[in-house]
Amino acid sequence: MDFNFSEEQTMLRTTVRNFVDKEIMPNIADWDREGKFDPSIMKKLADLGLMGVCIPERYGGSGMDYNSLAIVCEELERGDTAFRTSVSVHTGLNSMSILQWGTEQQKEKYLIPQAKGEQVGAFGLTEPGAGSDVSALQSTAVKDGDHYVLNGQKTWISLCDTADNFLVFAYTDKDSKHHGISAFIVERTWEGFSSKATKGKLGIRAGNTGELFFDNVKVPKENLLGEEGEGFKIAMASLDNGRFTVAAGAVGQIRACLEASVKYCHERETFGKPIGKHQLVQRMIANMEAGLQMSSLLVYRAGELKNEGKRNTRETSIAKWQACDFANKAADDAVQVHGAYGYSDEYPVERYLRNSKAPVIYEGTREVHTLMQADYVLGYRQDKQLNKMLPAWEGK
Repeated sequence: MDFNFSEEQTMLRTTVRNFVDKEIMPNIADWDREGKFDPSIMKKLADLGLMGVCIPERYGGSGMDYNSLAIVCEELERGDTAFRTSVSVHTGLNSMSILQWGTEQQKEKYLIPQAKGEQVGAFGLTEPGAGSDVSALQSTAVKDGDHYVLNGQKTWISLCDTADNFLVFAYTDKDSKHHGISAFIVERTWEGFSSKATKGKLGIRAGNTGELFFDNVKVPKENLLGEEGEGFKIAMASLDNGRFTVAAGAVGQIRACLEASVKYCHERETFGKPIGKHQLVQRMIANMEAGLQMSSLLVYRAGELKNEGKRNTRETSIAKWQACDFANKAADDAVQVHGAYGYSDEYPVERYLRNSKAPVIYEGTREVHTLMQADYVLGYRQDKQLNKMLPAWEGK
């Protein structure tokens, strides 16, 4: 059991932190107010090799371990959730799914350019009537000769107007319920595809989120990911990767809340002394630190299981649940520490609070993860080896 980061990981953290300080921090307040997503950030991340940080070098990635992906997500969310979300969706939900389930032809065509950052990938599972209940989705893909005809709608899709390729889930056999769901790689340029951004979000306003529409989109049969009927299994495996990146991002948000609060504690005085000297303020600071340390341990434990090529659904679930709850509480306390100023966008903590709510909901609500963990403890749920596991880190 080694709790030390490697020299390579330490250098990576420094690189991403410097990038955030230079490219995101000076602009994020304006981007958030304007609801503007700047896609040039993705290109700059690609230039640093961060769009495929944990993808093997032979597939265009940087070949680092899965905890290096956690480091990237942690440091990006310290800047803003929108940019961690972009990497979560592109790398965690899309590229890692193709790495795990894709054919060599699919990896050559989609994974390599995505890992290099030449193309951007996204993930299309949620629908207006299907969130936690995946089997309630209505999208269909009907086989017709050498292609499938895809119809349906997706919502709350990150990078909806930006991504080049989407991993989309639809029924190929409605009568088989979740065993009849299949997964497809869909390109933006195909006839019948359209997207629309969602406005008026509570948080993550600097991110591109919205709807996807499929109107008789012809999907070549070679763009079926996995086998017909494996879509639900693929979606759940993809969420293991996505939840891992969300949990790592939550660690970064806790750190951002703590840094902002400590700074303010040393600037602000009440009743003749710095507010950091008041015990109730100290309690909030201490709770942030406790949440940071506990969340970090949960995240990097899940990452180490990924490095070893082991199932980590249980460990990733509790990391996502607890880290996101800790981040939400840390943001609430950070606003409280700042008092009335915390209610103004003059300080970043109000943005942290708004951003912190979405991760408690997406990729498994806290309620879903609560039930999952209870089922594990009670013996009602057990994870089996998948027929295609996420590859272990080759440097292990």
